[in-house]
Amino acid sequence: MSVYMVTWNLNKERNNYDHARRAFIAHFNRYTNVSDPGLESVRWILSNATADQISEDLRLKLDANDRLFVTKLNSGQHQGWLSSDVGGWITANL
Repeated sequence: MSVYMVTWNLNKERNNYDHARRAFIAHFNRYTNVSDPGLESVRWILSNATADQISEDLRLKLDANDRLFVTKLNSGQHQGWLSSDVGGWITANL
């Protein structure tokens, strides 16, 4: 299993933004994941899939004007200022 950081932005101007956001988060929550309360549209997930596969899957719930970025974390190759729970989860799963 690998840890990936996923960040996204849904176009807030669409008429059904709240529904689209709930649908995206529900789809996203099929993955084991953790979020930092200070970063609303960033999560870290645990998966056997590749970044391409995760991106392709999550894009099923996005519009063409939404944005998504998926990247794999490598042990010893990341740094940040996160809640201790999130940092601990990342470290434990790398």
